[in-house]
Amino acid sequence: MSALLHASAPVRQRVHWNERIAHAALIAVALAMLAFLAGPLAAILQQSLQDAQGRFAGLANFVAYAKTPALLDSLWNSVWVSLVVTLVTIPANGVLVYLLIHGAWGLPRLELFGAGLATSIVNLGSFLAALWFATRRRPFRKFRILGHIWRIDWGLMRQLIVVGAPISISFLLEYGMFGAAALLMGLISTTALAAHQIALQITAILFMVPFGISQAATVRVGHAVGRNDPDGIRRAGLVATLLGIALVAVLTVAVIAGRFEIAQLFFGEAASSAGDAIALTATLLLVGATFFIADGIQTIAAGALRGMNDTRVPLLFAAISYWLIGFPLASALGFRTPIGAVGVWIGLSVGTAVYATLLMLRFRRLANSFGKP
Repeated sequence: MSALLHASAPVRQRVHWNERIAHAALIAVALAMLAFLAGPLAAILQQSLQDAQGRFAGLANFVAYAKTPALLDSLWNSVWVSLVVTLVTIPANGVLVYLLIHGAWGLPRLELFGAGLATSIVNLGSFLAALWFATRRRPFRKFRILGHIWRIDWGLMRQLIVVGAPISISFLLEYGMFGAAALLMGLISTTALAAHQIALQITAILFMVPFGISQAATVRVGHAVGRNDPDGIRRAGLVATLLGIALVAVLTVAVIAGRFEIAQLFFGEAASSAGDAIALTATLLLVGATFFIADGIQTIAAGALRGMNDTRVPLLFAAISYWLIGFPLASALGFRTPIGAVGVWIGLSVGTAVYATLLMLRFRRLANSFGKP
């Protein structure tokens, strides 16, 4: 990272954001191209076209969501703008999702696709708001983030790719398995797919808590590595993990206690005629109790390992846990046993638990050997 270390702060910021913006643009183009495949893929996978379009919109929506906090939080630890943007977009997203799903206020009734489209629109707006803050408002504008955007330090870019590419692929393997699980649910039944999507939304909400802690773990572990402090590395990882387990455990208990009410809330007026889907959703949330905690542990452990620039071995762990263990088990239990949709979630839970265990053992090994010859 010598090129980065010897650059001035504004130059470091320009190089850093040039890479991020180019990366986001490439992903956006790829996702736009995927949208054209929605129809053929829906037919091959025996899914409805509307469901496929909704999932592709949701994928683009995740990319926009992931980029916005990164754009703001990396600017000299200025997280307050990200917080304000998030607090504005959450109610805006809820309103627009309702309007496009049900076709209220003269808007077209788009149902599932409307939910994905609405969230994508809101997240695009939040990204543009973040970009405006970063380029027009003090103290951010002095960094000239978009200045000389095409002047790329290829040496630094190569080093960033070496560290960042395994992280990206690990996320791809993880979220790819959840996308594949949705396709399995669609093959089982419409009820199974609806229950899975609701349970997955609850998982995504719970995931935000350990995800935030994992970001802090990356920073604290990275600082400890920089000052050559083995005890600080172990302490940062341990505290982050224990805090994440405690918070996720409390939230998991709350979800289990109110699982039927949560399912009914998602169905709204249709709850009276969706008894099977509500019951299955509640069952999946109960089965997912261990999954919620394991998911929290894995993201915190992965964040701690990123603070030590260890990304390639976790990529191997993700491939083994999710695609050699989790997905085959989900498929076998989902289609070769009578438990069906519940079996798919058991497979997800087992794969995630294996991943969390491997990451924790990896962090423990690296932390204990840090600084030793």
